[in-house]
Amino acid sequence: MSDTQLDRLAALIESRKPANGGDPATSYVAKLFAKGDDAILKKIGEEATETVMAAKDARHAGGGGDKVLYEVADLWFHTLVLLAQFDLTPRQVLDELARREGVSGIAEKAARKE
Repeated sequence: MSDTQLDRLAALIESRKPANGGDPATSYVAKLFAKGDDAILKKIGEEATETVMAAKDARHAGGGGDKVLYEVADLWFHTLVLLAQFDLTPRQVLDELARREGVSGIAEKAARKE
C-alpha cells in the first residue's frame, strides 16, 4: 500500500465519523465510532487475539500464512479507526517510526520513561 492509498483509506475512515455524515445504520465504521472508544478497543483486542491464534496455527498446525495476513489486515484496519477516533493519522505513526529509525529499541523505550 502506498502512502497515497493509506491516506485515501484514512480519509474514508474519517468520513465515516457520524460528525462527518457517517451513518451508523449503513456503515460498520460509523457504527464503531458511534459506540465509542470501548467498542473500538474491544474490536482491536479481538483482532489482536485472532492474529496471535492465526500465527500459532500457521506455525504449529501446518496452516499457511494466508490467515495471518487476513487477521493482520483486520488489526491494522481497526487500528486506523482508533487513530481517527483520537484525531491522529497514519502519517503521524509513520513519522514516529521514522524518528525511531536507527535508535536502539531498548534505548528508545528507556527514553520514554524519563
